Amino acid sequence: MDLGSFTEICVHQLRMSGVQSDEQLVVLTQGDDRLDYANAFMAASRVLGASMVHLRLPAPPPTGVWAVGQTALASMPEVVESLKAFDMLIDCVFLLFSPEQMAIQAAGTRILTVVEPPELLARMPPSIELREKVEAAAAILSSAKVMHVTSRHGTDVVYQLNAYPTISEYACTDEPGRWDHWPSGFVFTGASDDGVDGTIVVAPGDVLLPQNTYVRSPVTYKIDRGLVTDISGGLESDLINSYMASFNDERGRAMSHIGWGMNPDAKWHAMSPGLFPGGMGMEPRSFIGNVLFSTGPNNELGGSNDTACHLDIPLRACSLLLDDEPVILDGRIVHRDLI
Repeated sequence: MDLGSFTEICVHQLRMSGVQSDEQLVVLTQGDDRLDYANAFMAASRVLGASMVHLRLPAPPPTGVWAVGQTALASMPEVVESLKAFDMLIDCVFLLFSPEQMAIQAAGTRILTVVEPPELLARMPPSIELREKVEAAAAILSSAKVMHVTSRHGTDVVYQLNAYPTISEYACTDEPGRWDHWPSGFVFTGASDDGVDGTIVVAPGDVLLPQNTYVRSPVTYKIDRGLVTDISGGLESDLINSYMASFNDERGRAMSHIGWGMNPDAKWHAMSPGLFPGGMGMEPRSFIGNVLFSTGPNNELGGSNDTACHLDIPLRACSLLLDDEPVILDGRIVHRDLI
C-alpha cells in the first residue's frame, strides 16, 4: 500500500483513538519489520497536530516459535520507564502478555497493537458501531456466571465464570491504560483456574493459531478442572501436541480465555492465495459468531499463568449459552441485545 493511503487509514485510527493535538505518542518497531507502519503513523500524527517519535528496537534472534510475553524490553528497563511517559503507544512489535506491557498500561499509557497487513487494516477499520456492539456483548458476558458451549461435532464444555474481568476489543483505544488490537472485534473472559470441564471438538474448517492453518480432520480436547488432559485426532492433533511439548511447560495445557467474535467485516475464509498472507490471524479471531477458545497464559486477565505457550482456536457453528440463555446458536448471534 502506498504511504498516502496507509497514512489516511492511520489518521482515521488515531481519531477513533481520541488523539489530541497536545498528546505525546510513540510508535515501537523492531529490526526492519513494519518501518512503513511507523512512517504512516508519524505522518498521520502530523495531520492531527500531535507529537510522535519512533522507537526502533534491535532485531530479535530467531526462535522458531511464537513465544508470547517475551520481548526485548525485558532487558531494557530504562526504555520501559520512558514509554510510561507517553499518552499512547503504537505497538508494531507485539508486547501482549509481557510484564513490560502491563507496567506501561499501569502507568496510564494506552496501547494499540498493529501487526496485521495494511490491506486488512484498511478493510477492517474501527467504527463507533463496532464499539457499541462489542461493548454490549461485554456487558452481557461480564454479568454471566456459567458459559456452556456445544456443537453438532461433539463439543460440550462448561466454563465457570466471574473469576476474571471481561475484555472488549474493538480496534481502537481512547481511555488511559487501555489496550486494544487493530483489527479486532470480539469479547472474552476467563473461567476459574479449575473451572472448565468437558470436551471441545475442533472441526474441519476451524482455525489453528499461531499455526495459521485450517483444520482438516477433527481434533478432540478433553478438559478436566481447567486442564487439557488429552488431545487426539489426526495430523493437526499431532501438530498441537508437538507444539505444546516444545515449550516444556505444563502450564501451556491450562485453559485460557473464552469468548466470541462480533465483527461483521471479518471473514472466516481467506481473502488471498496462501490462506494467511501475514499478520497473526486477527481476522479469523474476529469473524461474527465464532467461539474463540484458548490455552496457555491468563496473565492478560490478571491471572498468574504467564507461560509462553499460547494457542487460539476460533470454532465455527457452535452454540453458546450464558446462564442457560442463548447468545449464539449454530454460529449465529441470537441474543436480542446483539442482533
